[in-house]
Amino acid sequence: MPDYDYQSDVRPFSQVLDDIGVKDDPKLYLGELVNAFGERGFGALMVFFGLINAIASPIPGSTTVLGAPMLLICLQLVIRRDQLWMPAWLLRSSLPRANYRATITRVRRPLLFIERLSRPRLSIMSNEVCEVLIGIVTTLLTLIVMLPIFGGNLFPSLFVALFGFGLMQRDGFLIVAAWLGVAGFCVFVWAAWELISRLFLASAGWFLDAGHWIQGLFG
Repeated sequence: MPDYDYQSDVRPFSQVLDDIGVKDDPKLYLGELVNAFGERGFGALMVFFGLINAIASPIPGSTTVLGAPMLLICLQLVIRRDQLWMPAWLLRSSLPRANYRATITRVRRPLLFIERLSRPRLSIMSNEVCEVLIGIVTTLLTLIVMLPIFGGNLFPSLFVALFGFGLMQRDGFLIVAAWLGVAGFCVFVWAAWELISRLFLASAGWFLDAGHWIQGLFG
């Protein structure tokens, strides 16, 4: 597996993504990504896999596979590991670099927009306690992403990416935005569940009443 040094700790995240894409090697290894993102590994890989899963969400089964590395990353936030760890077999896994370039092209404009606006601020939202809480909620979001729900994992993937970008940039505003997004998503899911359950109960009651009426009609 190739080992590249992109000096990512002193270069913009978007530039690191571009540098990864221009290499001639047709395979992009996960180990290469870990090396490229350097000390920003946790947040940067959350952004990467969050965006990848968001784009892949309409493809059945893809997020179950792509969500596994993201789940491992989020769990390590919970246990407060200083350095990102990945098993050797996972580091040797790869995807076509051409597919990577196509994905980065699709997300480049919004990524650059957020990158220009972000800066270290509201540091309380990225302290150790908040990182553990972020690890817990992103773990739960990743489990949702990995469920075989058509289109249902788009927003959880984007929230994981937003949390990752906030951690990577130490931007508390982005983290607050991610928390608000998660809260809104939970409210939406609860309201949708309430609506569906009430419709189901109403339909069941209607069919039951109709059955009683037919039974009485034919005595």
